[in-house]
Amino acid sequence: MSLESEVDLPGGAVLPGALPDALRAELIAFRRDMHMHPELGNQEFRTTAAIKERLERAGLKPRVLAVGTGLVCDIGVEGEQWDGGPSMLALRADIDGLPIPDTKTECPYRSTVPDRAHACGHDVHTTVVLGAGLVLAELHRQGALPRPVRLIFQPAEEVLPGGAADAIKSGALEGVGAIIAVHCDPRVDAGKIGLREGPITSACDRLEIGLDGPGGHTARPHLTTDLVTAAARVVTDVPALVGRRFDSRSGLAITWGRVESGHAPNVIPQHAELSGTVRCLDLEAWRQAPDVVVAAIDEVANLHRAKSEINYVRGVPPVVNEPGVTELLREAMIARRGVESVEGTEQSLGGEDFSWYLEHVPGAMARLGVRTPGERNVRDLHQGDFDVDESAITVGVELFTAAALVNGLR
Repeated sequence: MSLESEVDLPGGAVLPGALPDALRAELIAFRRDMHMHPELGNQEFRTTAAIKERLERAGLKPRVLAVGTGLVCDIGVEGEQWDGGPSMLALRADIDGLPIPDTKTECPYRSTVPDRAHACGHDVHTTVVLGAGLVLAELHRQGALPRPVRLIFQPAEEVLPGGAADAIKSGALEGVGAIIAVHCDPRVDAGKIGLREGPITSACDRLEIGLDGPGGHTARPHLTTDLVTAAARVVTDVPALVGRRFDSRSGLAITWGRVESGHAPNVIPQHAELSGTVRCLDLEAWRQAPDVVVAAIDEVANLHRAKSEINYVRGVPPVVNEPGVTELLREAMIARRGVESVEGTEQSLGGEDFSWYLEHVPGAMARLGVRTPGERNVRDLHQGDFDVDESAITVGVELFTAAALVNGLR
C-alpha cells in the first residue's frame, strides 16, 4: 500500500496522504457487499466475521465483543491490549441494519435479505473505520503513526438503549482519551462534513402505553369508559400538557407512531395501545422527562376513567460534541481538503447512541456528506431507497486518518 502523497500542516509538519486507488476500490466493494447483506442489531455475525477477517489479513488482532457481535482493534499497540493510560483516539462505527425493505429496484447491490436494509448509512460508517484502520496500520508499519488508535465496530445502534453500552462493558473505552465518529447526512454534499460544537443530536426515548376499560355498547358510553375517546385525548392532550411543563427551549416533543383500538363500529373496546417517541434537545430536560411524561399520561387517562399501563423505554441522551475534539475534526478535514470542505450544521432531533461514549470520554461526531453535488432529490435516512455517493467513503477515511495523525502531533 503506497501512502506517499503528503499534505502540509501548520508549523511545517507533514501529513501522510491520500487513499490509494486499489484500497479505494476494495472499500467500495466491501461496502456494497455489506449493503447486500444487512443484519439487525445483535445479529451481525456475518458482518463481524467479514471485518475481523480483513483486519487479521492486515496483521491486526481484532477482539470480538462479549455479546458475540461487534469488535475492537488496536493499532500501534505492542501485545494484546493497551495499558499505557487513557491516550488512544478511538474511531467508532456502527454495524447493524434496519428492519425495512430495500426499494432500490435497479440497484445491483440492493439488499438480498427481505425486509432488511442499510438505510441509515451504517455500511458506510463501518467501511470508513475499516479503511482508516488499514491505512493507519500501514503507517504504523512505516513508523509514521505517532500514537495508538482503537477501532470500535459497535453492534445494535438501532436497538434502544443502543449497543454502545455493551461495547463499553466489554472495555472498548479502556485506554481511550477521546473518540470520534461520523454519521451520513444526505443534506450535505459528498466531499464535505458538517460540524457543530455542543449538542448535535437529540435525546430519544420510546413510549408504549396500554389503556383499559370495561368496554360496552356505543349507544351507552355514559355507562362505561369511552376508551377510544380516552386514547384520542392522550394523543392530543399529553403533548400539549408536557409542552407547558418544560422550557420551550428544551425542544421536548412527543410524537405518536401507532394508535390501535377496537374491532367494530358499535362496540366500545376494552383495550387501546399507543406508541411513540419522546425527543429532546436539552440534556437536563431529558433527565426529567420520564417523571413528567408519565404523570401527564396518568392525569389524562384518569380524567377519562381509563386505566393506564405505561412502559417508558429509556433511549439515548443527546450527542454533545466536546469543543476540543470538534476542533480536531475541523483541523483534520481542512488539512486534507481545505477550509471550504467544512460547514456548520444544526442540531437534529434524531437520536444516536454514540452519546453513551461521551458520558465517559470527550468526543465528537461529524456529519459526513453523502449527497452527490448538484443532486436535488434527497434520499433521506430510514427510507427504503436510501443510498450514498460512494466518494464519501474516501472522504471519511481521509478525515479519520488525518485526525489520528493530527491528534498525535498535538
